[in-house]
Amino acid sequence: MEPVSFQEYICSLDPTTLPRILRICSGVYFQGSVYEISGIECCLSTGDLLKVTAVTLQKVICEDVQTGQKSELPPTFQGLFQPSPAPSSHPTSQGPPVQGSRQKGLTLLQAVGQSGGQTQPLLCPSISPHALLLSPVYEVQAIMHLRREQVKIPSTLEVDVEDVTEECQDVHFARPLLLSELLGMEELLPAQAEILEAPHGAAIFQSSWASRLHKGQRLQIHGCSHTWRVLASARSSTRRFLLSSSYRGRFRLRPRQFVGVQELAAGLQPGQRLHVVVTQDCEGRGDDVPPLSVGDRLEAQWLLQNNGSTRLLCRRRSEGEDGEDEEGEELLLPLDLGGGFVEEVGDNKKYGLEELLEQMALPCDVRVAATDPSMERDVLGSFSSLRLEARISQPFLLSSFCEEPDEGFEIPPRWLDLSLVLTEEPVSTQSPSTHCSHVEELTEAFYYQLLAQLPGGSAPPPPRPPKPKAQTHQGRKNQAHPKGRRPAVPQRPTSPPAHPAPSLPLKAEQPPIQQSTPNKYSPCPRRLPAPQIHDSPGNTDVKSSDDEHNYEAIESSVQKTIRKVQTILPF
Repeated sequence: MEPVSFQEYICSLDPTTLPRILRICSGVYFQGSVYEISGIECCLSTGDLLKVTAVTLQKVICEDVQTGQKSELPPTFQGLFQPSPAPSSHPTSQGPPVQGSRQKGLTLLQAVGQSGGQTQPLLCPSISPHALLLSPVYEVQAIMHLRREQVKIPSTLEVDVEDVTEECQDVHFARPLLLSELLGMEELLPAQAEILEAPHGAAIFQSSWASRLHKGQRLQIHGCSHTWRVLASARSSTRRFLLSSSYRGRFRLRPRQFVGVQELAAGLQPGQRLHVVVTQDCEGRGDDVPPLSVGDRLEAQWLLQNNGSTRLLCRRRSEGEDGEDEEGEELLLPLDLGGGFVEEVGDNKKYGLEELLEQMALPCDVRVAATDPSMERDVLGSFSSLRLEARISQPFLLSSFCEEPDEGFEIPPRWLDLSLVLTEEPVSTQSPSTHCSHVEELTEAFYYQLLAQLPGGSAPPPPRPPKPKAQTHQGRKNQAHPKGRRPAVPQRPTSPPAHPAPSLPLKAEQPPIQQSTPNKYSPCPRRLPAPQIHDSPGNTDVKSSDDEHNYEAIESSVQKTIRKVQTILPF
């Protein structure tokens, strides 16, 4: 077939012969041109192939032969047309009469369809008393090689084409796919693919395989992985990880640390009580809130509403003469109270990851007691403490590089999407190993992005505890409660309330050592310096006023407190 204009070809096309394959020859877009087709940027170059799948009449341009005025007619135009005798001044415009035109008028679709692509003058009194020339404009739906969507091209596009359907019967028009689309197309897997476009945005994994996902790289995609993940962070550094449910290391529990009553209340689980030891002295607040001292043992119970504010109900536990815990005083601690606390843990059992999550609520602090034997180097064993923050269910695709078919890795398409095209080359039937995906280290940016997506992750951090006000000597004296007297506490319910106070917004867990950021503070308890007494020059009343108070001597109990803390903490 000789090249013809695209408009001429489409007007003469028989829709019953679709699909047809066309080759771009020449025209205004000779040597290629980038333009927009239905909102999609498209490039047509000489030699490109189009597979025409559908042709739809969009409008008809009607031109008055005498005045040259043009108007547009929709496909639903109801007027009838009659053939017009060609004037003598336009002998070339005369064509064969339209069949049946002498018997009755033609609808717009009939007139356009029976013209066979030839322009014939017609009469339509409802439009004009003069002869009219009709030029149909079609919308052509076509498939192009390596285009994700079908393109819609107007038939008036100024290019020349030739029909190459017969000689291109075996041509395959490859359609690009997003990796995320393969999650719903498991019937196509396993398959081999070539990356057309690398992932956009910042990196999410600090892995060697992730940096190799570039244009032209060939992959073997074996299928969907049904493992789940656990988000973990190293407490002594800023490194974060995703642990696969296939991880074979073993863990021991570590006591959790809490900075302030806000974090302590957030660590409570429904129906459970939390036993902690005070690790940082905390000043009291008058008669309602007594001071807390290092070594105090508390049992955090539940939240209560008290005078319009939410407080944490705790019980201070004391050790009797027989070494057993005795009932102590009840405390109502405001949520903005400072101090430091560490959880009492007496469990020395080794847990697998799945067993640990079945028995413990997250977040929880652990350390690796036995590394994963399937990994060449398990980096988790180098940390003294890890915080397991959340369980994450996210679909992954098991993949490998074609040049390394036995070394597999797992890609999360919804986090790390890329464009690729499936090839027809064979894929290895043996599944690769996934040892390198048992532990994936996250970039810092993606860690915080992921943390914000977790339930409660977008909540603002708790407010800073208020700065203690300067107290006079008499004010400090008033903090000591008379013997036999303790702060008034509302009547405790016999059982936890059916509808407790609204749960606190959990702040995003932060690493123990980090740069300071606004409205955040380090969760590491600070070690307070030992108290020192200095005689003030000119102040002769200091010693005598101290003698007026009945302070208990603490020297004899220091060693006892130290032994108590060491006994509670198993590490």
